[in-house]
Amino acid sequence: MRFITQRLFHSLFVLWAVVTILFLMFRLMPGDPMAAYISEALTEESQNAIRQQFGLDQPLWRQYLIYLANLARGELGMSFHARQPVIEIILGALPNTVALTVTGLVLAYAFGVVAGAFLAWKRGTWIEGVAIPIVLGTRAAPEFWVGMVLLAIFSFTLGWFPSGGANSAGMFYKGELDRMTSLDFLHHLVLPAFTLALYLQGLPLLLMRSTMLEVMHEDFVTMARMKGLSEWRIVLAHAARNALLPVVTAFALSLGALIGGNVVVELVFSWPGLGRILVNAVMASDYPVAQGAFFLVALALIAMNFVADLLYAVLDPRVGHARAG
Repeated sequence: MRFITQRLFHSLFVLWAVVTILFLMFRLMPGDPMAAYISEALTEESQNAIRQQFGLDQPLWRQYLIYLANLARGELGMSFHARQPVIEIILGALPNTVALTVTGLVLAYAFGVVAGAFLAWKRGTWIEGVAIPIVLGTRAAPEFWVGMVLLAIFSFTLGWFPSGGANSAGMFYKGELDRMTSLDFLHHLVLPAFTLALYLQGLPLLLMRSTMLEVMHEDFVTMARMKGLSEWRIVLAHAARNALLPVVTAFALSLGALIGGNVVVELVFSWPGLGRILVNAVMASDYPVAQGAFFLVALALIAMNFVADLLYAVLDPRVGHARAG
C-alpha cells in the first residue's frame, strides 16, 4: 500500500505539472486566442462580451484557478468553433480512437511476443536471418506510406475495404455499442488497425527476442533442461514469463501514448478519432478543444505508466520486495 500510495502521489504531481504547462502554453502564445472566433465587424462591446463569456477578461491567476476547478468537475470548456462542450466533442471521438488503438496494439503485441520468443529459440538459423531485416523494415517504414500502400492495394485496386471513415454513409445504429460491434465498423477498422499493428509489432518482437536471449542463460532454465523438459515447454512455461516484464511495460506505455498518437493513421484513413480532432483544433486555433485533447492524452499516458509500474511489481515479486525494503 505504501508503494501504491507513493506512485499515486507521483502520478498526481506529474498530472498537475502537465495541466499547468497546458494552461500557460496556450495563453502565452503570440496572438489573441479569440482572433479566429471574434469577427472584426462586431462592436468593441460585443467583442468584450464574448471574451467575458469565455472568461478571458479575468487575470491570468484567476483563469488558472477557474481552469483547475473546472477540471476537477470534469468540465473542459466550450469549443470556439463548434460552440458545444469540449467534453462532448472528445467523448464522441474517443471510442473510435480506443477501438483503433486497442485492436492495433493487441495484434502487434500478440504477434510480437510469439514471434520474438520463436526467433530467440531459432537464433543463428536462416529463419532469424530472414525475419530480422523484414521486422526492421516494417518498423522503419513511415506509417503514412504503409497506410497509402495498403489503401492503394486493398481499397482502390481490389476494393476489399473502404478507403476511409469509421462507418458507411447513411448507416443508423441504436447506440454506440451497437455501432462499434457492427460488421460495417469492423470492416472499416481492418486497414487502419493492420497499418498500426504492422508499424508497432517491431518493438515487442525485438524486445521479447532480446530479453529471451538473456533469460535462456539463467539458472532456472538450466535446471528445467536438467529435468528433461522439452525445449518448447521451457521457452513457453519458464523463459517467456520472465521475459514478458519489459514487454508488459512497453504495452502499457504504448497504450497511453497512442490514445492521442494515432494522428498519422487517423488522417490517412480519415478515421474520426481523437488525433484527427486534435490536429483540426490546432489548425483552427480552437484552443479549448486542443487543450482538452492534450489533457486527455496526458491523463491516459500517466495512468498507463502507473498501471505498468504496478504490473511490473506483480509479475516480478523481486521488484516489489526491493522497493518495499
